[in-house]
Amino acid sequence: MGFLAVVNAYAMRVSLNIAITEMVYRKNESDHLDPDACRPDESIQSVSTTLVHSDNLYDWDSKTQGLILGAFYWGYIVTHIPGGILAEKYGGKYTLSIGILSTALLTILMPFVIYASDGNWIILVILRVIVGLGEGTTYPALNVLLAQWIPLHERAKMGSLVYAGGQIGTVFSNLVSGYLIHATNNWSSVFYVFGSLGILWFIVFSFICFSTPDDHPFVTDEEKEYLKKEISNVSTNDTPPVPWKAIVCSGPVWALVCAQIGHDWGFYTMVTDLPSYFKDVLKFNIAENGVWSSVPYIVMWAESMLSGYACDWLVSKNYMSVTLSRKFFTVLASIGPAIFIISASYSGCNRMLSVIMFTIGMGFMGSYYCGMKINGLDLSPNFAGTLMGIVNGIGAFTGIISPYVAGAVTENHTIGEWRIVFWITFAIFLVTSIIYSLFGSGEEQLWNKPGNQQSSEDYEANGEVGNELKKV
Repeated sequence: MGFLAVVNAYAMRVSLNIAITEMVYRKNESDHLDPDACRPDESIQSVSTTLVHSDNLYDWDSKTQGLILGAFYWGYIVTHIPGGILAEKYGGKYTLSIGILSTALLTILMPFVIYASDGNWIILVILRVIVGLGEGTTYPALNVLLAQWIPLHERAKMGSLVYAGGQIGTVFSNLVSGYLIHATNNWSSVFYVFGSLGILWFIVFSFICFSTPDDHPFVTDEEKEYLKKEISNVSTNDTPPVPWKAIVCSGPVWALVCAQIGHDWGFYTMVTDLPSYFKDVLKFNIAENGVWSSVPYIVMWAESMLSGYACDWLVSKNYMSVTLSRKFFTVLASIGPAIFIISASYSGCNRMLSVIMFTIGMGFMGSYYCGMKINGLDLSPNFAGTLMGIVNGIGAFTGIISPYVAGAVTENHTIGEWRIVFWITFAIFLVTSIIYSLFGSGEEQLWNKPGNQQSSEDYEANGEVGNELKKV
């Protein structure tokens, strides 16, 4: 159900990315402005590039589209830390389920708001901010649930399974959106479908899932004892106060923030802008766009599953320490995408080669989930929700910035402009992976245990972090 929560969250989040390509007027652009411009392939252009009725189209330029797509993250970052704190205090079940429900209801309302406002982009931006507020609790609440339910030796594969729902949600949304718009000749259908699926998930989750093993009516006493033994570093008493000073002074936490920024910039650039690149540069029609925009995420999901099992195996066999495994898979998930995304932009108008390059690059990105994505559980299981709120919340700023940057740089939709976008992504991948490889850690931090918080704060305030904490 955690996996399906992320599937639904991403499906609702990215449904607009495909739909917006069919919601706007396409001005007549002269290809002579771009000497490298691709020509439409008649074999894949049998369907009109724009399918919807003209009275459902709006005059939003590329910058405005970037603002609309990025507005979700304005609200998304706000509820991360409150969501983590609420999940730690009242249970991940309620924080997660209410967040998904609110997102689903607002997704269904989105076409009505757009029609009623006659395509007023400012109102749409406000609505997207509100949608982001609801979904911002998803990852912090899930982190709290994982900390309560998942033993250390299963953490990589189970965490990868849950968080890789983002790829499946993106694949599902892209595929279904393309075919729905093609079949119904109307972009609004995607919001009704994905919003309804979110409500269905909420109903099932409310009945069968619980915040902790002690709350679950069907978990046996033997299972509860096993989990208590395996997750002994998670407090089962009243929630201890958050050691804010120790967290803010923690080198491994800030290294994790850097890794999250690198991941999110690359991932959000692809999720938000790849459909536009396929339409504007490679000239795919809407049905083809949905298919080929999905392929990279299928491979990314498969890689996240394989790397999750590989990571757990390497740690359990003592071939790698937890710290080394987190760093290795995080760097792999940075350098691979950086190289192949740039290669895709230099593939010119060879459509299949471009798709292959994007697919390989996004495939490497799947290793993030057994690397930095679950690293907060290593550092502090007791404050996993708060850490996820801080790390994911700061990373989500890239969801605001990257679509706007891409829209501002690619006003003429040329290949050269898109290469600038991908070179920026390359640089961010490289810098953030270097920082994480130097300062990241997979060790439980001293301030995780309530009795050690004050000494940890004093120790870290003096600038000493990392392995020295273990000596104390």
